[in-house]
Amino acid sequence: MTFLGIIPARYASTRFPAKPLADMLGKPMIQRVYEQVSGLLDDVLVATDDERILNTVKAFGGKALMTSPNHKSGTDRCYEAYTLCGKPFDVVVNIQGDEPFIQPSQIQLIKDCFRKKETQIATLIKPFSPDDDFEKLFNPNSPKVVINKELQAIYFSRSVIPYFRGLHSEKWLKNHTYYKHIGLYAYRSEVLKEITALPPSALEKAESLEQLRWIENGYVIQTGITEEETIGIDTPEDLEKALQYLLQANINL
Repeated sequence: MTFLGIIPARYASTRFPAKPLADMLGKPMIQRVYEQVSGLLDDVLVATDDERILNTVKAFGGKALMTSPNHKSGTDRCYEAYTLCGKPFDVVVNIQGDEPFIQPSQIQLIKDCFRKKETQIATLIKPFSPDDDFEKLFNPNSPKVVINKELQAIYFSRSVIPYFRGLHSEKWLKNHTYYKHIGLYAYRSEVLKEITALPPSALEKAESLEQLRWIENGYVIQTGITEEETIGIDTPEDLEKALQYLLQANINL
């Protein structure tokens, strides 16, 4: 199978304008993400809506395409970029542009999901630790997911699922394995075309989670379980924490 990695990168952001160009110890964030996944897939490109990002990617030797500024999701931007790339691929991998610490093992894990013929969409999940502060579990910005015995997603929610009846919430993590969603997606190319044509669904609108649209329409979302922690960067404060991590770990991405 052939895999195309696409990194959606918008310039405008309410919480962190120009985030893809933020300096991370001498390299823009988008370059660090690009370099983390280069060589792990058959091809990688950045899909952006801003010439400053386009020119930055080309300057460090990466591939980039201009896409519409009107897309409502990274999935929509990925599909446009796929149609513009001029070459067919079996699977498109949607890599978050604010995840400079994504691990090669996580890319391989999501690729492995497509060994199952029934997999239409794949994503990653990570178990919460039994020793985690229960406030992490209740954080609505960290979506939770429940899976079936085939590790296929049944539902995603910003609420804690499942509700553990008869036990105080502070004890839930020690009595059940809860999973949080890691925002890395992959889609069979024909499925990517189909899901971007779907109208927003009721559950999607309620939770503000686009993957619920796919579940409501009967698509199979295969999950891979990762033990690797990711560090997403949503705010300038997150960036400062990420830079401290780079310095302390002496990582030369």
